[in-house]
Parts: sequence; structure tokens; C-alpha cells
Amino acid sequence: MDFPLLGISSTSISTSIFDRKICAVSSSKQAGRQGLDQFGDLTLKTMPEEKALTITNGSSNKKIPHVLTVAGSDSGAGAGIQADLKACAARGVYCSTVITAVTAQNTLGVQDVSILPEDSVAEQLKSVLSDMRVDVVKTGMLPSIGMVKILHDSLKQFPVQALVVDPVMVSTSGDVLAGPSILDTFRHDLLPMADIVTPNLKEASALLGGLQLKTVTDMRSAAKSLHNMGPRNVLVKGGDLPSSSDAIDVFFDGKDFYELRSTRIQTRNTHGTGCTLASCIAAELAKGSSMLSAVKVAKRYVETALMYSKSITIGNGPQGPFDHGFKLKRNAGNSSRLQLLDPSDLFLYAVTDSGMNKKWGRSITDAVKAAVEGGATIVQLREKDAETRDFLEAAKSCLEICRIHNVPLLINDRIDIAMACDADGVHVGQSDMPVNTVRSLLGPEKIIGVSCKTPEHALKAWADGADYIGSGGVFPTNTKANNRTIGLDGLKDVCLASKLPVVAIGGINLSNARSVMELGVANLEGVAVVSALFDRECVVAETRKLHGLLTETVANMGSSDTN
Repeated sequence: MDFPLLGISSTSISTSIFDRKICAVSSSKQAGRQGLDQFGDLTLKTMPEEKALTITNGSSNKKIPHVLTVAGSDSGAGAGIQADLKACAARGVYCSTVITAVTAQNTLGVQDVSILPEDSVAEQLKSVLSDMRVDVVKTGMLPSIGMVKILHDSLKQFPVQALVVDPVMVSTSGDVLAGPSILDTFRHDLLPMADIVTPNLKEASALLGGLQLKTVTDMRSAAKSLHNMGPRNVLVKGGDLPSSSDAIDVFFDGKDFYELRSTRIQTRNTHGTGCTLASCIAAELAKGSSMLSAVKVAKRYVETALMYSKSITIGNGPQGPFDHGFKLKRNAGNSSRLQLLDPSDLFLYAVTDSGMNKKWGRSITDAVKAAVEGGATIVQLREKDAETRDFLEAAKSCLEICRIHNVPLLINDRIDIAMACDADGVHVGQSDMPVNTVRSLLGPEKIIGVSCKTPEHALKAWADGADYIGSGGVFPTNTKANNRTIGLDGLKDVCLASKLPVVAIGGINLSNARSVMELGVANLEGVAVVSALFDRECVVAETRKLHGLLTETVANMGSSDTN
């Protein structure tokens, strides 16, 4: 498929392989969806309101995700506390700080390290943890045995949801930031408390007594050995692996290994990548993501930031900082909204059709407005017959409507339209542009869905970096020619194989939607419909009917599960 707005063809684009599953909580869309907030495994833990950071919107309070970073200050602001603050801000998470040391460093290296008194570190920890309801603690530079023990004792007194340990001992540039004397304390006191530890190759080697890591096989072995020390998950970062043309990290959860690959960006601006990656993981965990999902999002974010910042010049040394906020290159025109997919967005998925709009005398904008007012939770513009200029203008108008209602807007197939109007993402089929190529074009923040008929399709969608899959056709439909149906059994097989949220597609309407939702598969989040909404006289009324039926079905299933 060619994309005239971009001036490119689908065969001319370099690819980058990623995995992602992201979850965010959207409080404004919960009305009428009682019982839906437990879909999947990515819900936020409930926190007492009196000590939580909250934002008030009318009568409802929404918990603000909160990360506390315990690390050293970097005067050049590329790494340490400063990088942690910028990374959390970019990921939409509040970040508080405990400073362990003040360093004098710039793009040339580290010139001085002044370690703070341990009593000061203890007081900082107590001040934040006793008051501000921290979700996740992320550690960086811990330059003394006493500080490690203080942190250990503080977390015993004030438990948090997760502890992310970035064992900062040697920077990427080779500067030694913590001596070997604290290694035993790390192993015995901190690692057993950690939900994830994120060493680079030199740090992993130091923790394992000097073991040399030169291959991916070595990294796997190191990850397993580190896991035996107590952390629940291990991420060995292979950015310095000499034998690989890709940036390969090895993630181990105690059961499975995952090799996470990304493009090796040729740039001098790599200072603070480790701090940023760990902070990004912490931020995603604070928002409610699963561990593997958080790692994948963090890795993609760092790669995107490096790519964006590869030509920025700050300082005269060999290793410069990068731009966490994607704002320094004024001519880039970056307008990404950091839109995240909440699996419950798939609950009532409305797909427009140009033929039906024409039949009923509606514009695309009118159709979308009616659907979201009736309760559609996500909208896909599938306009095969529209001219590019007309489609783009209509997409912009539809996006304004969807943003007002906090409903994601996706574009079917047309990546050029999605990029030009800053839509929230795209949906592609098996014969369209590959998901990993779409991801390389859209970046880490946009939503990508892919149509899948088989378990094999579903697993590939996950491996290539999709955010959800649409599985079907479940029933026969007239909206797509030669569309093979898979039935309810086929849908269930795909759901059970999928590591992503699933929306059922194909021939679904008021008469059969209940049977779809009653499959009772945990990751089946909703139904996608075309004719049931848009081939009707009143789109608002039909949408309300279907939304009510789905809500009732899910509520009944929930009540039967508790009886």
C-alpha cells in the first residue's frame, strides 16, 4: 500500500521490532461500566485517599501515580536524579526525590562526587514515604553500605508496590560511581527486596564476581544467576554488547527469557540511558502495568528518545544527554499526546463505513459524533472510498469530537492519514503494512491494532509490537468481501493464545453480542461493530442499546462468578 501524504511506499521503510502492552486508567469513561475495571492484569491497586496524591474532577478523585527515586544528582542533568525526573514527567507520573550524592559531571565525564550524610538520606526517605503514598521506589546511585541498609529498613517500615533497582556502579562512559565494598550489601539486603534489577553488562559482571559477558547466551546465564539472588525479575542490558548490531536486552522473570531487541542508534547522546530506562519502568509500574509490559514500553521510549535526539549538540565531550520531552528540536513539530491504550477502551468499538454513511445521508463526522454520544468507547475510521484530502479533513473533525469525549480515534490502514491528523493510532490487517514497520513510523505512544484469525496471527501481533488484536469474523458479514468466519470457538482459541487484549469483530449485533461476551475469556475486552450501528436510522439509539446490553452481560457474568 502507498501513502501519498508521506510520499513513501510500504516497501521503502526500515523496520524496528518491539513488543508492547500498555494500560492506563481513564476515570472519565467509567460511568456505566461497573465491573469492567478488572479486565486483564493491569489494574491499579486501590490506595487510601487521605494520603494519596489526587486530582479532583467534580466529585471523583483519581490517584496520581507516584515514583520516588533514590539516586545521585548530575550537574549536567543527563543522568541521575535529573534524568529520573524528566523520564517520569514524560511518562505522566509524579516523581519525588531522595538525593544520595552530588556529582560534578558534564559531557566529558565525572569530575567530583560528594556523598551526602547518611542521616540526611534517612530523613529524606522518612519525609517522603511517611506522607506522600509512594507507589514505586526506583534506586540509582547508592554510594555506601549504610545508605543501602537505610533504604532497606525504610522500605520495611513503609512498604511500596514495587522496588526497581538500577545498580549504578559504573556509568556507560566508564566512570566508577560506587565501590566494590557495597556489593555484598546489594546482594544480601537489596536484591531480595527488588521486583526488578536492571544492570548493564559491567554491573552484572560486578554483581557476579567478575563474570565476563560477551554474548546473549552469557546475558541469559547472568540473568538467571542474578535471579537466584532474590529479585523477582531481571533485565540485563546489552547496549554495550560488542557482538550485536542491535541493542539487545535479556529479561528473565524466573520462568521465561525474553530477548528484547531494538535498533542501535548511532549517536553520542547516550548519557543517562540506564537511569531513564529504570525510571520509565518504575513509572509504568506505578500506572498499573505488568512488569513485562513496563519493560517493553521503557525500552521503546528510550530508543525513540535516542532517535529523536541523535543530532542534538549539548556540551563538547564524547557523551551528551538526550531530550526526554521531544521538544528541543523546534522544527520537528512533534505533537504526540502520549495516548495510552486502556483495554476497556475496546468495550464498544465502532467502525465507520462510507457506504452506510452515504446510504443514510450522513457525513463521517455526523456518524462518529452520534456513536460517541451513544457510548462508543473507541472509534475506527474505515473509509475505503474517501478521497485523501476529504478523508484527512474529516479525520481532523472526528478527532476533535473524540478528544472532547476522551475516546481514542484510530484510522484503518491509512498510516499517512493517522500521522497527518495526529490520530491516536491505526488498525491494520494481515495483508497491510507489517506491524513492526507501522510502529517504526508512529513511535511508541500510538495505538496499533491488527486483525487476527488464528493463534499464530495473535502471537505474531504481540511479537511485532501491536497493542491489541481484532479477532474474527466471528459471524458472517456483508461489510467485508470473502471474509472467512472463525465462529465462537475460533475466537476463543485466539483469545487463549493471545498475550494482548482482544476485541471480537465480524457480524456482531444486538442478537448475538451477548453470546460473544459470555465466552468468559479474560482478555476478551469487547466487540467491534459496523452495520449494527451505522446501517441504522438512529446511530445514537442503536449505540446506547448495544452498550446497555454489553454492560448488563458483563455485570451478570460478574455476579454469577461471585455466587
